[in-house]
Amino acid sequence: MAIQKITPCLWFNSQAEEAARFYTSIFKNSSIGDISRFGKEGFEFHGKPEGAVMTVSFTLDGQLFTALNGGPIFTFNESVSFMVGCDTQNEIDYYWNKLTEGGQESNCGWLKDKFGVSWQIIPNILSKLMTDPEKAPRVTQAFLQMKKFDIQKLMEC
Repeated sequence: MAIQKITPCLWFNSQAEEAARFYTSIFKNSSIGDISRFGKEGFEFHGKPEGAVMTVSFTLDGQLFTALNGGPIFTFNESVSFMVGCDTQNEIDYYWNKLTEGGQESNCGWLKDKFGVSWQIIPNILSKLMTDPEKAPRVTQAFLQMKKFDIQKLMEC
């Protein structure tokens, strides 16, 4: 197996393990990897009790991630999101419903999960529709009215 060169690291206050377990319960071909814990060393910097989870490595559908319990210094915002491409409306509905549990819906396929991480749940056909100069304006107008994408409505444009 090839080593992944770039791994997203998600900074949580203290929910790294909870988040990793949540995400791996949603995506197929997913698993929890190594879990490291804080020791006595560095307490004056991190303030975490000895034995508390420091990092969790996890895989979502083959993509490696790391979750870090770094404290409340940094929080998530929409400037970084994870796109989930979907072939069917059932897939869109599944990911949308799972990831918005305890989170919040936004426009154009965007959502924030209960940890504040931003996701885009998009139909894979969207890029093809958006490169058709005749359809693109109508498709854009249609999806600007949507929160969760509706493939059938986009295809009718």
